Amino acid sequence: MARIAVIGAGMGAMAAAARLAVAGHQVAVYERGRTHGGGVGRFERDGFAFDTGPGLLHLPAVYRDLFVKTGKETLEQCVELAQVDPASRHVFADGTDVPLPNASRAGVVRALDDAFGAGAGERWSDLVNRAREAWDATRRPLLEEPLRADWQVLGRDPYPAPARRGVSGWFRRDGGATRRPVTLADVARRELKDPRAVALLESHALAHSLDPRTAPASAAVLPYLEQTFGTWYARGGMRALADAVYERCRARKVRFSFGAEVVGIVEKDGRAAGVELADGSVAEADAVVAGIDPALLPALLGGAEPWHDGDVRPGGGPGDGTAGRLTVFLALRGARPQDTVHRTVVHAPDRDAELAAIFGEAGGSDGVGGSGGVGGSGGSGAGLGTRAPCPRPTVTVLRPDDPTTRPDEDHEAITLTATVAPHGPVDWIDGTAAEEDADQLVAVAEAAIPGLRDRLMWREVRTPADTAADTGAAGGAVPGPALAGAEGRFLRPANATRLPGLYLAGGWAHPGGGLAHAGMSGTMVAGLIVGGADWRGSQ
Repeated sequence: MARIAVIGAGMGAMAAAARLAVAGHQVAVYERGRTHGGGVGRFERDGFAFDTGPGLLHLPAVYRDLFVKTGKETLEQCVELAQVDPASRHVFADGTDVPLPNASRAGVVRALDDAFGAGAGERWSDLVNRAREAWDATRRPLLEEPLRADWQVLGRDPYPAPARRGVSGWFRRDGGATRRPVTLADVARRELKDPRAVALLESHALAHSLDPRTAPASAAVLPYLEQTFGTWYARGGMRALADAVYERCRARKVRFSFGAEVVGIVEKDGRAAGVELADGSVAEADAVVAGIDPALLPALLGGAEPWHDGDVRPGGGPGDGTAGRLTVFLALRGARPQDTVHRTVVHAPDRDAELAAIFGEAGGSDGVGGSGGVGGSGGSGAGLGTRAPCPRPTVTVLRPDDPTTRPDEDHEAITLTATVAPHGPVDWIDGTAAEEDADQLVAVAEAAIPGLRDRLMWREVRTPADTAADTGAAGGAVPGPALAGAEGRFLRPANATRLPGLYLAGGWAHPGGGLAHAGMSGTMVAGLIVGGADWRGSQ
């Protein structure tokens, strides 16, 4: 039985902890905050409740597997999950309003043909079929296995070029000899034609902190995953999932210490041997799992970097998953209408202006670091408050039919979210500016909720600065998923480090951000520590 010290109580860290405990190890989790879940939090006031992190779950199989492998009760016995149908409703600037059914390829084709005109559904279906090829080509090495030593092979984009439309794997720039790889924006423009369909595809990237102008074509797997495996909601919100994973850890005798900030990683005989806490105490261990942003590790190692030359390291350019979230919680009087769609996306009228506000002009370099890539640790670039928020951003409106989110049936809890630049390029500590930006989100949301302002009782605003304070992520950035292509720039640091006994879990490590990806990282770390290719985590 080995002693395992886990830094942080985020979803990836807890997934690793539960699996390691059931394999017979003694696991202790040290969390600097007051509660578990990392970015999967909950805000409550006056009988209303809101998720502070992701509001929906994709690929629930990741957590089904976790619960099967760590105890007798299944995920569904611990969390009440339901598919969201329609999966989403999309409202465009020209008034087009299209609901997309959940996990129905044929239904999506019909909906797009009805909304955008004949042929739009077939073009979308063709793109999703090519995305499936990219998914099949990279699913195992990118999502189910630790990052391979020859990770450079994942730098090649697996998205197949549609030869019948004359799209090659490369485009010339300015007619010269310089070539660049295909981006998701290229795919959207050349394969979908209709600007509304383009906005639909690009919104999937934006929701995952990705700039479609720089994200590789393989980012088309994001709508493929959602459309194929469905969209799910948990009664009590995603916080209910975090609570269930926490309780599973406790049932397996994982020990949690809250308000326990780790200030150093102890090395002994050339390997990680425990953690030093802010109170001066040391917790000895045979292995350390860091469920934090890997960019923070050198400070915990006395300045040493836990990567070999040529490894994928934290840090990268804007557009590689370095955006933040502006969230507005709304407490409304009046009942939720019976035919209300759970998730509505109100698209920005000017996508170019929106992307420039979030990522800089043409994916410029004035953002904070924190994404995958081969190179340095990013940085704050041009300084604080150098970029103005987009005046009319894309806004996601979440209206769950969940009695646990409201005081009674005569009220409704609504969450508005927009992808924005992290703290740094925008000064999110400026409360007046944040409130003005929240006003914009409310105004945009009225396209989905007529009479919204007349029903408003109060609102609460959360900015990337709040996210940074809660999670420790630089600038309050939200990590995007790992993607193949772009010469590996969208990969995350490997779960195993140069320092024996030190491992990485969570959204900033392989295979990237998102609830499902974080759970996968925990699985990989547990497998690396337990050892053996056939280990499945059950006893």
